[in-house]
Amino acid sequence: MEWHLQDAKNHFSKVVQKARNEGPQVVTLRGERAAVVLSAADYDALIGNRPDIIEDLLAGPAWDDELAASIDARAKLPSRGNIF
Repeated sequence: MEWHLQDAKNHFSKVVQKARNEGPQVVTLRGERAAVVLSAADYDALIGNRPDIIEDLLAGPAWDDELAASIDARAKLPSRGNIF
């Protein structure tokens, strides 16, 4: 269901109840979709099993021994000369 912003403000508890019982409630501002009110269950389902940024970074491809050795063997000096 769509709600004009002023109506959603005036009937917020009803908007929340409808989100819980009927599904997402769209709030419009000047005729444009501005927000969606979700039940906690819908929100949890939406983001439920998404890894956070740390888990995502740690889940990257494993480094084999050859790659690790080539990184360790590279020059420790900057690749550019002194710019000053």
